[in-house]
Amino acid sequence: MKTIAMTRLLTLGMMAILLTSCTQEQQNKISRDIQNWTGTNGVLEIYAGDKVVRRFLKIDKISTALGTDDGKPRAYRYGYGVLDENLNMQVDPGEKKVYFEISDYTNAVFFENPR
Repeated sequence: MKTIAMTRLLTLGMMAILLTSCTQEQQNKISRDIQNWTGTNGVLEIYAGDKVVRRFLKIDKISTALGTDDGKPRAYRYGYGVLDENLNMQVDPGEKKVYFEISDYTNAVFFENPR
């Protein structure tokens, strides 16, 4: 029993040392990889001025589009989420998961759902 606890403690210590030796960008990539694996409960809000005009719920991730031939990033993001038609921050009966695309020039906020 003590051997297992000691092994876990050593493993956690080694992970902490490895993470502190990583650059900030490497740490961010590790965090994103973990989130991609575990998923998130994201919310995307689209604004027209100061008013929310579209909201998508239960988004796992938003991806950057890449060109087919050149592999370069395109000027839009895409993902899947439930369209919150009545903007009440809840998935209601009849609201379905949809594909969406947003331009780099869209006024939007993406955040983890606090509920």
